[in-house]
Amino acid sequence: MASPALLPSHGPALVIRQEERADAEADLERSVELLRAVATGVIAHDRVVRLYAPAPTVAMSRRESRLPGFATASRASIVHGFAPVIRPTGGRAVAYDETCIVFDVIHREEDGAIDQTRFFTEIGDALAAAMRGLGVDARVGDVPGEYCPGEFSINARGAVKLIGTSQRAVRGARLLSGMLPLAGVERFAEVLVAVNEALGLDWDPATFGSLGAETTRIPRATAEDALIAALAGG
Repeated sequence: MASPALLPSHGPALVIRQEERADAEADLERSVELLRAVATGVIAHDRVVRLYAPAPTVAMSRRESRLPGFATASRASIVHGFAPVIRPTGGRAVAYDETCIVFDVIHREEDGAIDQTRFFTEIGDALAAAMRGLGVDARVGDVPGEYCPGEFSINARGAVKLIGTSQRAVRGARLLSGMLPLAGVERFAEVLVAVNEALGLDWDPATFGSLGAETTRIPRATAEDALIAALAGG
């Protein structure tokens, strides 16, 4: 990340295309570091957008970490080649790897200026429009049986989940994180079957979608550009 002393004051969104590879835990810790830096003014931008190609990860919520099957779910993740970690935002288990784009958008806020629903709605609408711009029949709304269910998921055709988002807020800033799969999702579905079974949670593997399954091949850089345009506005 650029030195805070070199960042302009309250200019356009700061966009970070993370090129260095990190382990799963370090990547999630970076999200929290950026959230705190925006909240405290160390980063003098009202919005920061970060995109990266993650290590193979099963990200579970703190709520799931308290379930009786969490240790079994963690072992299942490792057996399938994914690092089990607890993510800083809410929701339920999600699996991803370097074939996906993980993104963070952090927005500075005065006390009570942005509530959770408003931020979900703003970002959800922007993401759906970005996916439609890439040729996907994208909509905001959950798909019955989807992984990490949520009413602000981005789906394709009302049939499969394309992007899930989750939030965390601290005094002075709000973080929304999400993930877009670009290619095959079979290995993600396989590990989530094992993880959710261990946690005692139901889901339908057929609802796990990807950008590549909905369109002709789109280069990663093009998909990243579309996400940045959607997330950096406002």
